[in-house]
Amino acid sequence: MTLDNPKSIRVDHQLIAEMIEPGTRVLDVGCGSGDLLAHLWHTKQVDGRGIEISTQGVQACVSAGLSVVQGNVETDLRNYPDDAFDYVILSQTVQAMMDPKGVLEQTMRIGKRAVVSLPNFGYWRLRVYMLLHGRMPVSDNLPYEWYNTPNIHFCTIRDFVRLTRHMNLTIEQSLFLDEAGTSKTIGSSVSVANWFGEQAVFLLKK
Repeated sequence: MTLDNPKSIRVDHQLIAEMIEPGTRVLDVGCGSGDLLAHLWHTKQVDGRGIEISTQGVQACVSAGLSVVQGNVETDLRNYPDDAFDYVILSQTVQAMMDPKGVLEQTMRIGKRAVVSLPNFGYWRLRVYMLLHGRMPVSDNLPYEWYNTPNIHFCTIRDFVRLTRHMNLTIEQSLFLDEAGTSKTIGSSVSVANWFGEQAVFLLKK
């Protein structure tokens, strides 16, 4: 992957990109190998930065010409000044944090807006799997066993919406992805999204 020839990206990354205005300052938290950052640079001409804990991910980003530093999200976000970015992205990241609320607080401090995507553990197939098999579900979207999963805080769409209300955050836009990869607006239909959404994407404002 290079900036001139970015990879095709995941569906949730496409939805995130659609929420971000061109030419803005963006921080991708837990950016992995930089696929989303490269896409944003290529399609939105953003001033994009990233932070990633894995050496392999940082090396891949730097090799692609991306501005990415190695760091621990849970401690290093405190080093950024207030409102340093127009958008801070948490893509499939918040549920893997030891302190997801603390990470979201730091995210909203350093960014004017945040875009958060996360898997929905309230999805109906996962509920049925638990009911029938009596063990943690494994799927294409959640391919890990309970003992090696990076997801340590299992939340549902309803849980995350409640957290945003507790933190007095405004949800400017919210979408869920069904099993076919089709995006639909959550809006006031949290119960429907909680049942039928495999993933969700939120645009948040202070």
